[in-house]
Amino acid sequence: MTLLVVGSIALDSVETPFGRREEVLGGSATYFSTAASFFGPVRLVATVGEDFPDEHVQFLAARGVDVAGLERKPGRTFRWKGRYEFDLNQAHTLDTQLNVFADFRPELPAAYRGSEYVFLGNIDPDLQRRVLDQVRAPRFVACDTMNFWIDSKRESLLRTLRRVDMLFVNDAEARQLSGEHNIVKAARRILTCGPRALVVKRGEYGALFFTGDHVFAASAYPLQSLFDPTGAGDSFAGGFMGYVARSGREDPDVMRRAIVLGGVLASYAVEQFSLEGLKALSHEKIRARYTEFRQLTHFDDLELDLFENGSPNG
Repeated sequence: MTLLVVGSIALDSVETPFGRREEVLGGSATYFSTAASFFGPVRLVATVGEDFPDEHVQFLAARGVDVAGLERKPGRTFRWKGRYEFDLNQAHTLDTQLNVFADFRPELPAAYRGSEYVFLGNIDPDLQRRVLDQVRAPRFVACDTMNFWIDSKRESLLRTLRRVDMLFVNDAEARQLSGEHNIVKAARRILTCGPRALVVKRGEYGALFFTGDHVFAASAYPLQSLFDPTGAGDSFAGGFMGYVARSGREDPDVMRRAIVLGGVLASYAVEQFSLEGLKALSHEKIRARYTEFRQLTHFDDLELDLFENGSPNG
């Protein structure tokens, strides 16, 4: 099945309590496409400047990412600089230079317009709909967003949500979008806006999945080493959508496995800076950690006999 991603490619400068890296490969579309590429081919639409290193393009192509939709424009590549404290759940943005990304107007190559699975990265909701206008008959569309778009372009975002099947947000964004503090109520409210499914990313606490009356909670993999959380959410989405596209199905059982696999890809991404954790990854390592995930959450399906003989409090 064909999977299309539209989003950002960036050069990141990141500082955490465990080290610092300058102008390393980043961006939502980069993390997503790298993670998704473990499950099948990915079509990438993004823009970079004339200063973008060719080695990064070669890396993506070697991963099976179709870069025909990668536009190189005169000017400088999008740059982001951020710092994390010991609470690695919160990034402090120190500098953002949109550069050529400020004028990004995604145009899909003709071969991409028949894509069956589409992921709209965290970009202006107007641009997200621009992409959907160019895709003929997508089977399944998912999108990401952030607090900036929820606050500044709410009505545009709501129009986009009416055209997608799934939304990825973190718990703070879910509360902001819905106006509900309780995350379950927030999810139910968001599902009335158009998407038939919702994934709430909760960082080190895992993820929640909602669709209809179905709820699934997945823990995060307990890591001993966590160096750089940049791109964790996009790696999660890439693993999720890559598996769904490979399966060619969108039923709850597939979604459950996709959430666990998304968590697997995210866990490897954060163990090193930039894309280094994903670059060193193999199918064998993915399979091994997926098995560990199952063992962490598995318990025998036995009848609960705790109260068969009564209880002093019952």
